Amino acid sequence: MSRINKNVILALLTLTSSAFLLFQLYYYKHYLSTKNGAGLSKSKGSQIGFDSTQWRALKKFIVLTSSQNVPVFLIDPLILELINKNFEQVKNTSRGSTSECKFFCVPRDFTVFALQYHLWKNEEGWFRIAENMGFQCLKIESKDPRLDGIDSLSGTEIPLHYICKLATHAIHLVVFHERSGNYLWHGHLRLKRHIDRKFVPFRKLQFGRYPGAFDRPELQQVTVDGLEVLIPKNPMHFLEEIPHSRFIECRYKEARAFFQQYLDDNTVEAMAFRKNAKELLQLAAKTLNKLGVQFWLSSGTCLGWYRQCNIIPYSRDVDLGIFIQDYKPDIILAFQDAGLPLKHKFGKVEDSLELSFQGKDDVKLDIFFFYEETDHMWNGGTQAKTGKKFKYLFPKFTLCWTEFVDMKVHVPCETIEYIEANYGKTWKIPVKTWDWKRSPSNVQPNGIWPISEWDEVIQLY
Repeated sequence: MSRINKNVILALLTLTSSAFLLFQLYYYKHYLSTKNGAGLSKSKGSQIGFDSTQWRALKKFIVLTSSQNVPVFLIDPLILELINKNFEQVKNTSRGSTSECKFFCVPRDFTVFALQYHLWKNEEGWFRIAENMGFQCLKIESKDPRLDGIDSLSGTEIPLHYICKLATHAIHLVVFHERSGNYLWHGHLRLKRHIDRKFVPFRKLQFGRYPGAFDRPELQQVTVDGLEVLIPKNPMHFLEEIPHSRFIECRYKEARAFFQQYLDDNTVEAMAFRKNAKELLQLAAKTLNKLGVQFWLSSGTCLGWYRQCNIIPYSRDVDLGIFIQDYKPDIILAFQDAGLPLKHKFGKVEDSLELSFQGKDDVKLDIFFFYEETDHMWNGGTQAKTGKKFKYLFPKFTLCWTEFVDMKVHVPCETIEYIEANYGKTWKIPVKTWDWKRSPSNVQPNGIWPISEWDEVIQLY
């Protein structure tokens, strides 16, 4: 009996010791090694240490771009967000002083950098060196939209994205190009037939699903995980731009077809109007941007951009849209200070507000405020003589960037639905006689202002 007890006890002791040893190994692997930056669990959201493939790929890339003076800067949303949360710590970190891979070692398939292409002097030489260091690089090109308006240059290709892979980690290098509105633009990442779809998991790319436009960022150098990199000086502003960066190009091909069918008006009067309207739009944009008020091209100005990539010469005004929640009481004063006196004010902030300012040579700026309902949006209109109210219905829309008269401005992303709501299916046909109370496809009566409120809702100057 005592013999059996000894064997049982020995077995229990062995089992207990083994269990304790396994626990020690598990604890070291999942906890102690995390703190020391050695090699971490590869479960989702955990860090990878300095000895990982990802870290080696990033270090090689940063050393390579630095040694070759390639002006890249970090735009990876995940890393920028971590840096922004720990900005003071990052600013006070010196090169090589860190013992923990805190930012670059968060597991991912890609790390994203950007490049201002006009600053890159030795593209071909850099790629040869990169390949000699073990990188496999893919170059994605497409036509330069800046040249689409010039028949002889249309179709000229430019680089839009580079993807350089080392083992299992890839660097996505987004190529930014300068545009005439003093902003940066990147193109759509479209894979041509000859490109290997299995080269990297393209669907996980955060940039390139559509063209994008960004303010030109001021850059600063910081030390991240012991490596010196450039980042936007205001990381939060850049991060806020990303989800709203989608860009729609002007339709130059369709505009050329339009002018083949309907000759362009190049009279002295038309040219003078376009010049004055352009200056008025630029002044309005400067004034609203200074106030921090978001706006977009609306009505005839939006139609001119979409249909003919230009201002419609017989429209006689510039039309902008603003969401009513973005209204600020000092808008009128700001425009007056900019040299644009108020011509009329219709409606109230809570209902059918519309402002009109007088520009140079009888060119008028109309600002329509949009109200959101459950399944649609609308802006209002008021007839001064009768106090009758009108409502113009639009399907819900979001805002994208475009370039118009050398400016980066917003337009509705759902442009065709927006234009057809206002001008119907025949919007391609020029209509020079337009009655704002009857002509629009989306207009409907909206009651009448009480006489007692006329002094408040109808102000003419």
